Amino acid sequence: MKTSNETKVKKINILYLLGYIFVPIIVCAICFFLSYKFFPKGTMAVILLMGPSLLSFIWWVFAGKFIFKKKQKEFESLLDENNFKREHTFYAEGCTTIIDKTNGELALIFFWNPFETYRVSLKRVERAWVDDGKSGAGIFAGSGRVSFLFTVDGIKVRVNTFTSNQRWRMDSEYILTGISKADMMVKIIEEAKTKAK
Repeated sequence: MKTSNETKVKKINILYLLGYIFVPIIVCAICFFLSYKFFPKGTMAVILLMGPSLLSFIWWVFAGKFIFKKKQKEFESLLDENNFKREHTFYAEGCTTIIDKTNGELALIFFWNPFETYRVSLKRVERAWVDDGKSGAGIFAGSGRVSFLFTVDGIKVRVNTFTSNQRWRMDSEYILTGISKADMMVKIIEEAKTKAK
């Protein structure tokens, strides 16, 4: 866990991201080559062609979530052991945000950087705000994403409170709930920041 005040928050570990995407592709390519070169027919050809493809699909769909959830649980246990009061936790797909309101601290773990975790003073948070994702005008106004954002050392962190692959009216229950959650988290961050050391 990175706790130093000098350590910058890093949302994406490029090596992890590239490995996650390309290692299964490379394994499939090697198996396809072996099948073509040495096993053009038969059971072994089917295994070499279908096995890695199926495993790659399972990896891309489930492995990232599994790794993130596992590291998230480990991180929360570590925070508890190190006297971090987990008073407010917001679980989102790309980032988990944990706030110790009593001591003015913020803890973060990111989906694309699950092996590095951060515990920082909220003094380092320059700004926090809500983005309702509104686009269009009048009766055509709508949104497909609501989030709260904050900047730590100039790095913008976006945490979604609602996402959809379709656009919803701004008076939709989904949008209003997302805005309410985002507002609540921004208020908590601002209140906790006043107690930061």
